[in-house]
Amino acid sequence: MMSEKELSPEEIKKKLEECQKKAEEYLAGWQRARADLLNYKKEEMERVSGILEYALQEFILKILPILDNFEIAEKKLPEKIKVDEQIKGLLQIKAQLQDFLKGQGIEEIKTVGKKFDPNFQEAVETIEKEGVESGTVLEEVQKGYMINGRLLRPARVKVAK
Repeated sequence: MMSEKELSPEEIKKKLEECQKKAEEYLAGWQRARADLLNYKKEEMERVSGILEYALQEFILKILPILDNFEIAEKKLPEKIKVDEQIKGLLQIKAQLQDFLKGQGIEEIKTVGKKFDPNFQEAVETIEKEGVESGTVLEEVQKGYMINGRLLRPARVKVAK
């Protein structure tokens, strides 16, 4: 006769199968939890990256008017004054600012002489000019910029009728 503590081979096999089933369930649960954690970390990194990119764009948009003012000032300077050392210093600051922006992935949108593109340009005026094809950009009022291949600020332009 078997004692109460002794199990038959069938019972042992049954208990072993139960334990194996539980172990497989625990392993699957752990693997799901690990995958969820990895997905969460990836999503969080993307979210933080998006926030940083947005903050950079906002910062750059606040710097661009300073660069615009340098551009305006440089255009209005007579050529004979541009050789003055103080003026050269100011123009060097403008160049440093442009280099900084370039390092951040900022590119100017080329406009003058090209066909008007409403995706990257804003027409502020249309001008009739003979010998120029309609829709050609004649003058740039304010430079436009791209950041890492995406529009940051559209160029404001005057276009031929």
